[in-house]
Amino acid sequence: MKKEHNLQHDYMQKAIELAKQSVEKGGGPFGAVIVKDGTIVAQGHNCVTLDNDPTAHAEVSTIRNACKELSTFDLSGCEIYTSCEPCPMCLSAIYWARIDKIYYGCTKEDAKDIGFDDSFIYDQIDLKPEKRSIPSVHLMRDEALAAFRLWDENENRIEY
Repeated sequence: MKKEHNLQHDYMQKAIELAKQSVEKGGGPFGAVIVKDGTIVAQGHNCVTLDNDPTAHAEVSTIRNACKELSTFDLSGCEIYTSCEPCPMCLSAIYWARIDKIYYGCTKEDAKDIGFDDSFIYDQIDLKPEKRSIPSVHLMRDEALAAFRLWDENENRIEY
């Protein structure tokens, strides 16, 4: 147990170091590592401003790196260590990737205190699409269902 505890601290320390390095490079203060079978298989940091990509949060970037490294979209058997509690987008990505466990350093309240406030997104999720602050218009459902039918009928599809 002591050895596992020390490794967990080492992995979190790496995520924290990546967050600090990100700030030094002009990125946001977030870093993450993904571990499988006691080995770091991927790491990443926030690249939103560096890459002009609003989805390039540390966790998403690290998930992308892990999937490339492991040649899979299913990260079952992996754990993620992230310097901050994941935002709604990152939390969703972690679930879609099927990561087994999340370890985090700072809380979402800590992030809010320095200007990274995700509470408005949580508030929007509970609203009906037409009530959200970004208007959502339901359009051409019957035509769009054609792609779903193709998927449903495709015997060679890869489930995820």
